[in-house]
Amino acid sequence: MLQHIIPSKARRKILEFFFHHPMENFYLRKIVREIDEEVNAVKRELDILSNEKLLLKERRLNKIYYSLNKNYHLYDEFTRIFTKSTSLAKSIYKNQSALGKIKFVAVSLKFAKNVVIKEDEIYLLFVGIIVIAEVESLIHEAEKTFGRPINYTVMTEDEFVFRKKNNDPFIWRFLKQPKIMLVGHEDDLLK
Repeated sequence: MLQHIIPSKARRKILEFFFHHPMENFYLRKIVREIDEEVNAVKRELDILSNEKLLLKERRLNKIYYSLNKNYHLYDEFTRIFTKSTSLAKSIYKNQSALGKIKFVAVSLKFAKNVVIKEDEIYLLFVGIIVIAEVESLIHEAEKTFGRPINYTVMTEDEFVFRKKNNDPFIWRFLKQPKIMLVGHEDDLLK
């Protein structure tokens, strides 16, 4: 889907790799191994992205490490785009019919940025007639790569509307924070 917007395959892979590991930094050879592209193509794209200031460069001994520049003016926008290409998002898209009749799937920006949340917070909200066992299976798989539990909640549309209307603090705490819609539109979610 992004190949028409970002024609360079190496650049797409580099961006996806960094935005899927936003808190980490990597040196050239590690990036080459992870994205499986030619070293010269990777080096050229890293130079372009660091000249643009999307990636930061730091020399340590004999290696140059690259990391995402969280202050880049389009950082949040790229985060939103590449969250939709995570393994969890792809699993949700691929298994959407098996998950039930989904009205909304919203992901907290904290998930995308790999921020630890409080015990009473969630990373994901599923609304609709949902097959819980299927969601549990997807989440369990995603937790292996995420590295810790992924808090989520599932509710019917009626329950969601009722809790919203009655100012349920749990729901409104999630709705008020930045989120990425995997299924449905944010305007409809907040109505």
